[in-house]
Amino acid sequence: MLTKNINFKNFKSKKNNKNNKNNQIIKNDLKLFLREDNTIIKSLRLNYEYSYNKRNILKLKKYSHIRVIGMGGSILGTEAIYDFLMHKTKKKFNFINNLQSNLKLNKNKNKYLNLIVSKSGNTLETISNVNIIIKKKDKNIFITENKNSYLFLLAQKIKAEIIHHNNFIGGRFSVLSEVGMLPAELMGLNEKKFKQMNNLVKNKKFINSLIENVGNTLYFLKKKKFNSVILNYDEKADNLFKWYQQLIAESLGKKGRGLLPVISTMPRDNHSLMQLYLDSPKNNFYTFFYSNEKKSEKIINKDILSSHNYLKNKNLDKIMHSQKLATENVFIKKNIPFRSFEILTRDEKTLGELFCFFILETILLGRALNINPYDQPAVELIKKETKKILI
Repeated sequence: MLTKNINFKNFKSKKNNKNNKNNQIIKNDLKLFLREDNTIIKSLRLNYEYSYNKRNILKLKKYSHIRVIGMGGSILGTEAIYDFLMHKTKKKFNFINNLQSNLKLNKNKNKYLNLIVSKSGNTLETISNVNIIIKKKDKNIFITENKNSYLFLLAQKIKAEIIHHNNFIGGRFSVLSEVGMLPAELMGLNEKKFKQMNNLVKNKKFINSLIENVGNTLYFLKKKKFNSVILNYDEKADNLFKWYQQLIAESLGKKGRGLLPVISTMPRDNHSLMQLYLDSPKNNFYTFFYSNEKKSEKIINKDILSSHNYLKNKNLDKIMHSQKLATENVFIKKNIPFRSFEILTRDEKTLGELFCFFILETILLGRALNINPYDQPAVELIKKETKKILI
């Protein structure tokens, strides 16, 4: 168990003195890191101070239709929260997270609350979408750094509310800061329950699992296994892993190093990619992810042919879980490395624990690889080149 909400099986590794020594180094680094004055870690804790007034949230809760406009880390964490916990909210959220030639807008008479999120305030795609989407009749809130960027100046011009994006927290690490928690409160979720860092650092099982996980990942990299494949059996976690994909790729893909996170939708990909996963060159390692669904459609017994009687009284979740376990069994037989997350409770606390695990994992990997996990210098090249072409 990772926590009482998450059943976790770590990568199987041979116990030897070298592994124990490496894990002790990671453990010591984690202790040092947690003592540092790191704003990202502060955002994971219960006492983090938001730049918005919680009383103002009450005024915004009257809006039932909310649009979030942003790119990458500015929006992926919020999408992950909404999809993973959709059963707990009655609000309708719409996410504009890319450029589309034909932007489909709901032209009903509802008044929208628009949340425009960009740390830099100069994100080209966000600026373009905002120009087309937002109207004066809507309530517009900009979450951006306190500096004279395009979006900051636009917000001032149209007299929109500005909430300051913490300039020490990059977009992909910002999910438990203003960026993710303000929308979460508008969804009617309990912001405080996401903040599990204080409890997790006291949880020996969590810490030991985290350390072993980082140690094993470093071992895979040393063995030229650069592809981290997520076998996702939970469609409501799709955006969680899109967030995770950016977190890992953008944080660690530097200096000729890094991991390629690949999201595979299961069990559908049993019929497309699994052949490759099982019989291709062994340069991948895997993450199984499954959430227990208490409400699931049941097989109609009277319509089942006798050849498939074993499906009787089964629901779709039971069938899918059986496929996951079967795949794990085959991976064990073929000596394919994997870890496995099984979500027992789908709530704010569980999702907060997952956010903490993946953020800490990424930062520790960056530190071990002597990489700055917080910047993304190569991406700036595309931005500059695009501007040259448009000019």
